[in-house]
Amino acid sequence: MSAARNRRQVLYWRLLARLFDHDEQPALETASMAVVDDLGLPAALLDPSVSVDNLVQRFPELAAEFQNLLAPEEDAPGDEVRRAALVSKLLLNVFSTGTGDVTATRLAAWQQDAGWFRQALCAGPGTGAGAGNAAGTGGGAGNAAGGGGGTGAGNGPGAGYGSGELAGMLAGLEADLVSRMRLREVLADPALARQLTPSMSLVEQLLRDKANLSGVALANAKALIRRFVDEVAEVLRTQVAKASAGVIDRSVPPKRVFRNLDVERTIWKNLTNYNPEDQRLYVDRLYYRRTARRTTPARLIVVVDQSGSMVDAMVNCTILASIFAGLPKVDVHLVAYDTRALDLTPWVHDPFEVLLRTQLGGGTDGTAALALAQPKVADPRNTVVVWISDFYEWNCDGVYAGLEALHRSGVRIIPVGSVNSGGQQSVNPWFRQKLKNLGTPVISGHIRKLVFELKNFLA
Repeated sequence: MSAARNRRQVLYWRLLARLFDHDEQPALETASMAVVDDLGLPAALLDPSVSVDNLVQRFPELAAEFQNLLAPEEDAPGDEVRRAALVSKLLLNVFSTGTGDVTATRLAAWQQDAGWFRQALCAGPGTGAGAGNAAGTGGGAGNAAGGGGGTGAGNGPGAGYGSGELAGMLAGLEADLVSRMRLREVLADPALARQLTPSMSLVEQLLRDKANLSGVALANAKALIRRFVDEVAEVLRTQVAKASAGVIDRSVPPKRVFRNLDVERTIWKNLTNYNPEDQRLYVDRLYYRRTARRTTPARLIVVVDQSGSMVDAMVNCTILASIFAGLPKVDVHLVAYDTRALDLTPWVHDPFEVLLRTQLGGGTDGTAALALAQPKVADPRNTVVVWISDFYEWNCDGVYAGLEALHRSGVRIIPVGSVNSGGQQSVNPWFRQKLKNLGTPVISGHIRKLVFELKNFLA
């Protein structure tokens, strides 16, 4: 047992050394190679330049071992060293991102490795936004419906990598890799651009830099944004379809048709009429299920803070608004704001066009958005306002007063701090408390929360 512990320590000391110092430590490298060779594992396991996806392609028998590798369970006797070797490979590839420029191939490989890491945590290949999201077309286990190439599950946009601090950490690593890319040069080369896998970090960079792109680079950027939007939209449509459709309206009497007949209740209520002599149940009253739901046309007003800190929520909610805009009896309006407000309602059915018209960054003045949103409220009781922001406003008192006035008039206010896979979002604590006291707490977390709230109001 002490020998196995020592071999594990060698592997983990090498991992720590490589994470904090990219130079090799000869003694640790030699000892680790001996351990890996003794386990019958390939030498490529110790090579950080070989992605997990490529490793599994060369040695398919390792695929099952990487899945759920980090799930809490007891090691079988003799397996703890082998597991340590695989864990070291996974952690080194994900958390050692190096320095300097990043190529499209390097980014795609990291996204695949991050996907395998998520699957190793027993998070599954699909939904994270989120997104839990959907199986992809290749790559490692991933964070929604996209994919690179390979043997794992998808690794595209939308779902994220898990929850809490870990999701934020991985998103930060990806954002750092994207920021180190010479993105304009990559986009100008169609062959390199095709290697890019759409992700929230990449889309944010494209939206920030779109004014500096032209020709082939701009066309490739638009194609990547379109792919991301379509993939996330497919996931969100599934979530909208699966969400609760609202409560039954019990003020409407049940329609007396056969499809609404409640057979079980009818039998139960008429059991006293059972005649044991002829063994028949005589029914003197039929019972029907109530199925009526709200049919009054509803108005959904989505107000989006387009400052850079809100990109994840802005993209998800813009796509979600377009999905609800396609539902019957829902009138959707979309307003984006920074220090000025822009009415994007004419393009609400096409989130791709909406995103291209947004301008990330700048200050935030929600009073400008209120000036556009308030006149859109014709019937307060049948209106919901989804306000997406971190609520760090230039005029906090003015924005809160406007939201409070809408709430008092009968408008349903749904403030949103974040709707991503991790739910990590800094929200102005003053605003958070004020909105909670008003009875309209800020939603922060998975987008399923917002889908549920909207579906129950609009259905």
